[in-house]
Amino acid sequence: MPKPLIGITTYLEASTRYRVWELATALAPSGYHEAVQACGGTAVLLPPDEPEAAAELLPRLDGLIVTGGPDVDPARYGAPLDPRTGILAPERDRWELAVIEAALAHRGLPLLGVCRGMQLLNVARGGTLVQHMDGHAAGPGEMSDHRVLPVAGTRYGTVAPEPADVPTYHHQAVDRLGEGLVVSAWAEDGTVEAVELPGEQWVLGVQWHPEQGKDLRLFQALVTAARTPVQVP
Repeated sequence: MPKPLIGITTYLEASTRYRVWELATALAPSGYHEAVQACGGTAVLLPPDEPEAAAELLPRLDGLIVTGGPDVDPARYGAPLDPRTGILAPERDRWELAVIEAALAHRGLPLLGVCRGMQLLNVARGGTLVQHMDGHAAGPGEMSDHRVLPVAGTRYGTVAPEPADVPTYHHQAVDRLGEGLVVSAWAEDGTVEAVELPGEQWVLGVQWHPEQGKDLRLFQALVTAARTPVQVP
C-alpha cells in the first residue's frame, strides 16, 4: 500500500540566502516533513497558488498540514489593524484559506493546523483572533515551553490525554470561536490551545509547534487518519 501523501503549506520569504545566491523562496521548517516521514507518510510541499487551484489539488492528497508563520490579516475577520500585529502575508492568507475551505468541503481529508494554521482554521469558520497577547513567546526567534490541558472526550484529548509541556511561539490566539469548532485544549492562563471540528473528518488545530518537539503523536494521528479516509457520499 502506498504511503499516504501529506501536503504541507509553505512559508513565503522575499529574500533567502543560499551560499552565493539570494532569492525569493517558498519553504517550510524541516521538522514538518521529518515528522510526517517518521510517522510513515510521504511529505510534499505546497507553495502558494491561485485560490481556484485548491479544489483541484486537495483530492490528490491524503492529508494536509497548514503550517505556522506570520500574522493573519485582521481584515479577514473584520477587525482593524492593531499596531502590534506583525508584517502580513496576503498571498499566504488567500492560498491557505482556500486550501482549508477546499479541505473542509472535501470532507474526508484529514487536516492539521499548526499555530497560524489553527488561527486560519478559526477564521475560515467565521471566528476572530486576539491580535496581541504576552507570555507565549520567550523572545524573537526563541521557543518557550508551557503547559496545555487537554479536554477529555475530544479528538486531541484522545491523542494526548495528559497535561503536557509544549513548544510555543506566538502572540496571537483564538478570540471568538469559529462556527462548529470546539476547544480541545487550554493553556493554564485560559488561552485556547487546540480546536477541532467534531464529526468523522479528522480536523484539528493546535496553537503550539509540535514540529519543534519530540512528541509525534499528533503527526502519527494525522498519518493514521490519512491511511483510512472517511467514506463520504
